[in-house]
Amino acid sequence: MYKSFVRPLLFKMGAEPAHKFTFNFLKVAFQLPFTKSLVYGLYNLNGKKLEREVFGLKFKNPVGLAAGFDKDAKLVNELAFMGFGFIEVGTVTPKPQSGNAEPRLFRLPNDNGLINRMGFNNNGVEKMRKRLGRRYASIIVGGNIGKNKTTPNENAVDDYIACFESLFDVVDYFAVNVSSPNTPNLRDLQEKEPLTKLLKTLMDLNNAKVKPKPILLKIAPDLTDSQLDDIIEIVSETGIAGIIATNTTISRENLKTDQQEIEEIGMGGLSGTPVRERSTEVIRYLHTKSNGAFPIIGVGGIHSADDAMEKLEAGASLLQLYTGFIYEGPDLIRKINERIIANG
Repeated sequence: MYKSFVRPLLFKMGAEPAHKFTFNFLKVAFQLPFTKSLVYGLYNLNGKKLEREVFGLKFKNPVGLAAGFDKDAKLVNELAFMGFGFIEVGTVTPKPQSGNAEPRLFRLPNDNGLINRMGFNNNGVEKMRKRLGRRYASIIVGGNIGKNKTTPNENAVDDYIACFESLFDVVDYFAVNVSSPNTPNLRDLQEKEPLTKLLKTLMDLNNAKVKPKPILLKIAPDLTDSQLDDIIEIVSETGIAGIIATNTTISRENLKTDQQEIEEIGMGGLSGTPVRERSTEVIRYLHTKSNGAFPIIGVGGIHSADDAMEKLEAGASLLQLYTGFIYEGPDLIRKINERIIANG
């Protein structure tokens, strides 16, 4: 139903207006008495073959929703009925910010891709904390944290600390985002020295808690092998729980979309099928070179059960969807979980 009816309707709108429409529609639809049971019955699968225990958390299945879809944790309760094993909200910053100017989200239907330059638009960490404190869904929630655009890199650690402290009691794990291409100079924080300092600071705060939370690092697909080697060393040195591989890419290679259209869209991170292969390469490299020393959440270009199995076989312990969820709908979650069950 999604691909034959819902998606054509949504794709007649601009990408960001369609996103906002979807949020409003789901909020209204889930107030109807039958919606929750209907959606749950359509998309949820349960069973021991799906369950995973990763970085100390028990997941009902390994298919999660990536950060970027629900930036302000407005739909956690509703999305929990669609079959996800976990939901990552954000990226959130200490202060509210409007993000970059619109239009800033673009579909590439010929490539099953998206280009976004949203710029960490969000309502601020305090509003997210209050929303998550009121949630009733029992699903695992991760908090993806970042820095405000106006915060210089030398003070970035303060922003990450603020988000960490604010969300600590209302999320199950943290994802540190230093890999978005849409905040100026943010990716400079992926360099070994500043990244090690940032993660060590967060881990010191974390370890001082009565019950520490897993902290993961989300990395870009554009890192070189040498930089990936640094990432492996950083995980070992700081003791963080794992890696999310990968964020969007700044590459525009081998696209089917007309080059002039790509140039007119301009800057932004590319996601979807075009990043699938590179994302899998990064997962395989990290898993192989580290001898499986840490869990990896695989994200990037998962549009089918085959794509999901590719990530798992490369070494991912868990998966996340974003662009594939937009193009394929919630049926993709069920199809992936069916394949995992069938594979035993």
